[in-house]
Amino acid sequence: MSEVLAVQVASAARAAGLVVVSSEAGEKYSGGATAKFTLALAAGPAPAANKTQLLELSEGFEFGRADLSDGVRTYLAEAARRLKNPRPDCYMTLHGLPLSFGRFGWPFHESTSGADTSLVHGEVRLEDGGESVLHAKIAASMTVTFRDIVAAPEQPFAEGFIYNAVRKTMDQGQLELVKSGNRQPVPLTTRYYSMKQKQFVFNDTSEEQRRDFLAAKVYWLSGVLGEGEPVWLLDPRDAQYLNTTPEELRGAAEALIADGLLRLAEDGHYAVPTPKLTDRREAYRAQLARTLQSIKPAFNEDMRAGLTNM
Repeated sequence: MSEVLAVQVASAARAAGLVVVSSEAGEKYSGGATAKFTLALAAGPAPAANKTQLLELSEGFEFGRADLSDGVRTYLAEAARRLKNPRPDCYMTLHGLPLSFGRFGWPFHESTSGADTSLVHGEVRLEDGGESVLHAKIAASMTVTFRDIVAAPEQPFAEGFIYNAVRKTMDQGQLELVKSGNRQPVPLTTRYYSMKQKQFVFNDTSEEQRRDFLAAKVYWLSGVLGEGEPVWLLDPRDAQYLNTTPEELRGAAEALIADGLLRLAEDGHYAVPTPKLTDRREAYRAQLARTLQSIKPAFNEDMRAGLTNM
């Protein structure tokens, strides 16, 4: 592992309030070396396994480039906020699925099938408070045109929009959660990016949808998965996923607080559910069941009966 890169990452992590717990050499999917850094909050007790962040960079990553170093520093600052969540690896979908993200192999690698695309592999799992069985192995593919938008095909510059593309693809019913199965495609194209606005676009949402999203996020990530620990309300990844801003998320949170559904914690950026919100457990369970049913492939009974127009 490059000692220079290790020193640069450690310095940037320290500036963000993080510490490098461990580091090791890794290997790219298509060959070549990577450096893996396990990060945790600098303050507080020794971190649990689910309270760390794995950062994987190509060994030759050019940390000295201003545009790249700024991107990494922004990524680390957000990671420090996210690591205060009880489950930093978990995210909500608009349709009510709490998902964990993991086992991603960075950076992007070129397709081995001859296609002119770059790929990264990972896994998402359903987290409903029980045994985490249902999951989807995914292969996110980035087109040549889309690749030109990204500063570098590395984790700090791509992780956020990939997670949002997975959530969007799940919302569209194009990913199935199974007990076992092959990798499922998540295409990344310029339809997820506005050339005019110079920003990613995923879901046009109303104020009501943003309120419902935040309420579900706090219910699941704090009330069910987090033993009542506070959850970050103003995550920029959620803002990007909802085509909104952290400021508008703050407005949605304030409305939920006024309705008696959330209670602020820490510096006003985190919240826990009130009993009024946790009393909605049956409604949230029913929504989860409906969404799981909607993404399950259905057999065409007309075809079974031979009623096809072929």
